[in-house]
Amino acid sequence: MTNPVHIIGGGLAGSEAAWQVAQAGVPVVLHEMRPTNISPAHKTQALAELVCSNSFRSDDAETNAVGLLHQEMRALGSLIMASADTHQVPAGGALAVDRDGFSDAVTEALAAHPLVTIERGEVTALPPEDWTQTIIATGPLTSDALAQAVHGLTGEGALAFFDAIAPIVHADSIDRNIVWMQSRYDKAGPGGTGADYLNCPMTEEQYNAFVDALLAGEKTEFREFEKDTPYFNACLPIEIMAERGRETLRFGPMKPVGLTNPNNPTVKPHAIVQLRQDNAAATLYNIVGFQTKLKYGEQTSILRLIPGLENAEFARLGGLHRNTFLNSPRLLDRSLRLKALPRVRFAGQITGCEGYVESAAVGLLAGKYAAAEARGIDLPQPPATTAIGALVDYITGGHISTDDEDGDAGVRPSSFQPMNVNFGLFPPLTEAPRSEDGKRLRGSAKAVARKKALTDRARRDLSAWLQSLSEVLPAA
Repeated sequence: MTNPVHIIGGGLAGSEAAWQVAQAGVPVVLHEMRPTNISPAHKTQALAELVCSNSFRSDDAETNAVGLLHQEMRALGSLIMASADTHQVPAGGALAVDRDGFSDAVTEALAAHPLVTIERGEVTALPPEDWTQTIIATGPLTSDALAQAVHGLTGEGALAFFDAIAPIVHADSIDRNIVWMQSRYDKAGPGGTGADYLNCPMTEEQYNAFVDALLAGEKTEFREFEKDTPYFNACLPIEIMAERGRETLRFGPMKPVGLTNPNNPTVKPHAIVQLRQDNAAATLYNIVGFQTKLKYGEQTSILRLIPGLENAEFARLGGLHRNTFLNSPRLLDRSLRLKALPRVRFAGQITGCEGYVESAAVGLLAGKYAAAEARGIDLPQPPATTAIGALVDYITGGHISTDDEDGDAGVRPSSFQPMNVNFGLFPPLTEAPRSEDGKRLRGSAKAVARKKALTDRARRDLSAWLQSLSEVLPAA
């Protein structure tokens, strides 16, 4: 009988990895510490709980890298994407989900699988020797005990940054006489209509008063060991953005472009706050891009300065948690194995990817690698021209420098940072796209054509890779 693959962590990456291993006919033991231990960011004991946004971001597979990653994961039999598609809620061009329905679906699918065993309880040490294959997918909130065990084995300190959580508002407390429903540029996404966001308009005076309140608001104090931990730039708290310049928020989550206030169509708002549906019943909305480390009392009063939210009631206020990740280019091989202990793989955000979809994608690959190894199969690596291949290539070796201080090729540990999937990770095109009459494209037309060429190439190469996978690792 094949030894089971042990997976530590029941988040998106661990859940996806468990599904992939089991679907390949290999038994899995999935270890999840909740409800024995619950982290500060978690609220339930469900697998794949979404602790921050309920959005999987853009679902555009033609000109957006994360949308392309969605498409690739669907083709690879992703449980996370199947559950997201089943429990989607309107969100313009994005794929957003009913968070409870989504995580319940993942939990039920894994619990029902005959090759999956779910064990509740914390794993505090490196896996014992009789665990012949282990995937550590403990995410951004890896327990101190396990993190210390990994540190002792590798001699490398894990890097860390802060991830902030956006507040969630009860829909019936939002003033519909002020806000209106519209997606930016009226773009309709999966399950959406083109009018999927609640929009709160601000005048210049209201915006300045809001920024002043953010700057003056009392923030959460860091503990001593957290004080030097940097933020991830794609998830900055709103008060940190405000500190970087008075106009920063207007060019970030509060940008007023692509929207027209039907209550006052001739006057362009100075800034706009958007809220996105958070559950299928549309009783909850999260404030888009409003991660914060303000203290709870401050959050309530400051957020009620937003027009339409004067009487807002909050289902959850914003929070802050510490995110931990490895110096993966130095520590992991190309199949996500720990070089110092190859029977251990890592997956998810702990590897240095950032985002729900990216985390699940790395879990998907880790699961396929582990299943193949358990069955004595050499699995071909995904092409770097695909979204999933480009992402894993960045994590496991794409961040290589040839001009470090000693003049030797190697990794600069200080420069490796968490990364969302993006077209900058893809190998360049061999030739620039041209118009139908062969002329060079310029401006926005050139940018769109380049993205389309990258996604077209990715789909061709993924198709060939999928064929090779079906030949060496058929489903059980």
